Amino acid sequence: MNAHPHTVALPARRIGAMVLRYWYLLRSSFARLIELIYWPAVQMLMWGFLQVYINQNAGFFARAGGTFLGAVLLWDILFRGQLGFSISFLEEMWSRNLANLMMSPLKPVEFVIALMIMSVIRLAIGVVPVTLLAIAFFGFNLFGLGFALVAFFINLLLTSWAVGIFVSGLVLRNGLGAENLAWTIMFIFLPLTCVYYPVAVLPGWLQTVAWMLPPTYVFEGMRALLIDHVFRPDLMLQALAINVVLFAAGAGAFLALLKSARRNGSLMQAGE
Repeated sequence: MNAHPHTVALPARRIGAMVLRYWYLLRSSFARLIELIYWPAVQMLMWGFLQVYINQNAGFFARAGGTFLGAVLLWDILFRGQLGFSISFLEEMWSRNLANLMMSPLKPVEFVIALMIMSVIRLAIGVVPVTLLAIAFFGFNLFGLGFALVAFFINLLLTSWAVGIFVSGLVLRNGLGAENLAWTIMFIFLPLTCVYYPVAVLPGWLQTVAWMLPPTYVFEGMRALLIDHVFRPDLMLQALAINVVLFAAGAGAFLALLKSARRNGSLMQAGE
């Protein structure tokens, strides 16, 4: 017996209605649309520029011992520093406790300092064991970089905090609809800060963008140290100067977004 046309039509209409609902949700959020392009673009750029670098340097692997491992470990400091900051902030959002904190005597600067401290704690828990594994399995000792590692660490941590503060402000103002930024925004730094290849590989106009980002100086300094055995304090000081500007801008944006959230009542719907 053939199915009645209405029997077939009703499931199709319900399915179509749900697809339309999700399409409206996708279309209504610029962040969701960008996310669809984001990952393929980041991976294409990063591995494409790395391939260009390898093709241009026949003796690359002979001279670059440890640079990939060093880049991976330093990148982890940058990424996990920001993630540790943002997750601690998001835990207040998830528990719907943010409005209570903002109505308490706790000042915004005290809240941010607490998040920074938790960022360091989370970072130590995640990075130290991985660094020890790199020594055990590959004989690469990140701690052997000495004073240079301190300069690298401070600059990467400052960048991660600046980004974390800014993202927290965006989530504070826009709610958990902007939560994905906490997990993905740092990856835009992966191709632009030249984690695995030198700035010279980039097109001229993109090099200008790269030099505006503090981590670029850190990764260039890391390669200079591991390949040419030269520590570049000039790069570290330039990174520090840009970090001061970025951190101030991130803090200013956070305070402005907090003020806007209070004015618009976003804090009371922070868990939605």
